[in-house]
Amino acid sequence: MLKYLMDENVNPVYINQLRRRKPYLVIRAIGEPDTPLKGTLDPEIIIWCEAHNFVLVTNNRTSMPVHLVDHINTGHHVPGIFILNPDMGIGETIEELILVSEASFEEEYQDQIVNLPILGMRL
Repeated sequence: MLKYLMDENVNPVYINQLRRRKPYLVIRAIGEPDTPLKGTLDPEIIIWCEAHNFVLVTNNRTSMPVHLVDHINTGHHVPGIFILNPDMGIGETIEELILVSEASFEEEYQDQIVNLPILGMRL
């Protein structure tokens, strides 16, 4: 099952609803204990995700591709980066993240930036 690290700019409602709906999912948010501090630079967040095997969930469409390429070019890997879709509702996004976490295999999204919806279906 995938583990998610929610970027600090992701609306906390996603974190709260994911934890409420599926308490067994491993969901962490930047700024929580044992995660990067708020304000941590993106390259350091990617390194943390690699070290702890978390997929990063973010709104950052602009600089994240550059940071990922730099990370990979230094011989590193990341379990994956999911970019939230502003056209998807909160409920749709939560369902997508739950389904993807439960149905994916380890390393399926390694070194990839994937835009939601991954499954190509809208509820």
